[in-house]
Amino acid sequence: MLQDAIAIRHYQKITDSLVEMSERGYRSTDEMRLFLDGYLSALRVTNAVEVHNIHRLEEEVIRFLYDSSNFASPYELEMEVERGDR
Repeated sequence: MLQDAIAIRHYQKITDSLVEMSERGYRSTDEMRLFLDGYLSALRVTNAVEVHNIHRLEEEVIRFLYDSSNFASPYELEMEVERGDR
């Protein structure tokens, strides 16, 4: 769990960007992982966040990335409920 306010803000920015990428058609986790790696690399180079917070941030975002429910549209979820899939 993230405790640092700056790390939390970066988490929100990253996860919002990942959802936006998904909506634009970037469904591959490999493509999204490349984005995440670049973002985290930039944080390391600029020393914007302490190193141990970057590791925690990475763990949390990876957990978010591999949870498919974060990328399902509300319409898709509604259709599953109507069909009885959930």
